[in-house]
Amino acid sequence: MGELTQVEQGEIERANDSGRPVVVFVHGLWLLSSSWDRWRAAFEEAGYATIAPGWPDDPASVEDARAEPQAFAHKMVKQVSDHYASALGQLRAAPAVVGHSFGGLIAQRLAGEGLSAVTVAIDPAPFRGVLPLPVSSLRSAAPVLANPANIGRAVALTYEQFRYGWTNVVSEEESRALYDEFHVAASGVPLFQAAAANLNPFTEVRVDVHNPDRGPLLLISGEQDNTVPWALTNAAFKRQRHNPGTTKIVEILGRGHSLTIDSGWREVAETALGFVSRHLPVTPGAAEQPSPTVVAQRTAAAADEARA
Repeated sequence: MGELTQVEQGEIERANDSGRPVVVFVHGLWLLSSSWDRWRAAFEEAGYATIAPGWPDDPASVEDARAEPQAFAHKMVKQVSDHYASALGQLRAAPAVVGHSFGGLIAQRLAGEGLSAVTVAIDPAPFRGVLPLPVSSLRSAAPVLANPANIGRAVALTYEQFRYGWTNVVSEEESRALYDEFHVAASGVPLFQAAAANLNPFTEVRVDVHNPDRGPLLLISGEQDNTVPWALTNAAFKRQRHNPGTTKIVEILGRGHSLTIDSGWREVAETALGFVSRHLPVTPGAAEQPSPTVVAQRTAAAADEARA
């Protein structure tokens, strides 16, 4: 398992020192943790501290990721989940966890282990027991699953594949901009693991939906998502709704799989923030204080000025 980076350790320390409740963001395939930057700013303005660890050994930037795509290869669901569990284990209090796509699956795994205070899973990848097989999902996964050799590779999407699976509801101009800004290669293994989850009794792609310590859970579905359509998110909801914790599902109309990064991201973020704030409220006045990220930026700027 990849060790937490110095940047990730620094974020954890600042979050702990802030005294604020913490929100942890978990990205999925074909993105980096920087895809959450606008979400983090919005949550910090609302009074939370945030951290956004990457997957093990993630490159530091989109540019680095495109230069070394094989850095993503061989990352498996349990390995990634354990990496995030390690980060959560260093926080002084149980955080909120927000995940998208395979990050939404991982967020539910962490919740099932009793590690989060509240969880939001956005267009989450399916886990064992989620049975629908929508045609659009199969088509979206085909760039990886069509070639068995991809299980040991990092796979990038062509623009046309990204357009179908992610940005089918935004303009052509925005779609190309999102591809250029955010898209990176991804490990092929998790998609093979998810595809075989209902056939493999020992699969890593499982969630403990019965743990009474799971806490409140919100599932968010983009109405026009081709990669994780309503049928999959609703099937996950049906598996989760018998948990003693609060379980809600929301469908956001007119949205595709890029709903966390495209021009409509704020509506989704506000939906998630509303749920988190009901179950993990901030201390009155916390939003008036500089966030840990702002403090770190000011400290770095002051250090640069002193060296100049």
